[in-house]
Amino acid sequence: MGRRVLITGLDTFWGGRTAQALEADPSVDMLLGLGTTEPKVPLERTEFVRTDQTYSILSRIVRATQVDTIIHTFLETSSTRVPGRVLHEINVIGTMNLLAAAGATGTSVRQVVVKSSTHVYGSSAEDPAWFSEETPRPSPPATRVERSLVEVESLVSDFAQENPDRTVSLLRFANVLGSDIVTPISQNLRRRVLPSVFGFDPLVQFVEEDDVVRSLEHVTRHRLGGVYNVAGSGKLPWSEVAGIAGALLVPLPPLGTRTAASLFGSLRLLQFPPELERLARYGRGVDTRRITEAGFAFRYTSAGAVASFARANNLRRSIGRSDDRYHYEQDVEQFFRHSPAVVRTTEV
Repeated sequence: MGRRVLITGLDTFWGGRTAQALEADPSVDMLLGLGTTEPKVPLERTEFVRTDQTYSILSRIVRATQVDTIIHTFLETSSTRVPGRVLHEINVIGTMNLLAAAGATGTSVRQVVVKSSTHVYGSSAEDPAWFSEETPRPSPPATRVERSLVEVESLVSDFAQENPDRTVSLLRFANVLGSDIVTPISQNLRRRVLPSVFGFDPLVQFVEEDDVVRSLEHVTRHRLGGVYNVAGSGKLPWSEVAGIAGALLVPLPPLGTRTAASLFGSLRLLQFPPELERLARYGRGVDTRRITEAGFAFRYTSAGAVASFARANNLRRSIGRSDDRYHYEQDVEQFFRHSPAVVRTTEV
């Protein structure tokens, strides 16, 4: 019997992209995705179940489907999208429900993969040049995103220790850039601006969106347990990010930065959430030797991820881009999957 995989956040960018990638894997027999809204990408053999954002129904679904692998992509890493209470519900309560289902007596789950973020390390003046997976952060969590991720990772660590017969994989991703992903950094760069803090030009890392999906595939396919940093090699100055992307560096005052950022945000000119402000002050670098030694090969360096984004952004601005987003319609998908009218040898 092949793998039976459940993906959280099927309606999000990462859940949809991960499902698309695993659909091409012949070792995966069944794919099931959960989401609060319908998927936004075309899927051929992934089933969809609507649920709430805390996944309160997950235990029933795991028992009914006998999945052996859960890939948890639904963690919020930006404070711009949801208020604090919702952030806690999604990240902490949702993860608690997921781990309860994965650790229940008699469960079929053998592997849990969690998509986390290097935000868990924070950004401060006391940071080392490079964080390894075991390096403790030198200061307490400074933002609500950091606090929720630290709590999530504590839950995952406890689960791994209490369930040594499960493979638990936790991936910490650097800030992501790519042709399609939307983040505060990418939204700023698409407007040809990049907020900065006057007097600071820190070194930062990025990971390209395709490498994110490929690394999730890699640890899932090879059943690699443990914690892994995932970032393109090398660091580059914040000012160089703006230069490669053809963006104007917009310096904000080092004192009263949040007030200035809020003003620009209210005018919809910039996105500069607290976790991004700290990165723009102090930067961050993570050691990725563990995942490369586990056989994963990055396609993009940090600078390469920025350059790839810049090329896609220039193309988008020069020729325009139509709204080609997919809108899932369950009755249409059921027709394609099950109707005898569909000729199976043709692409639908």
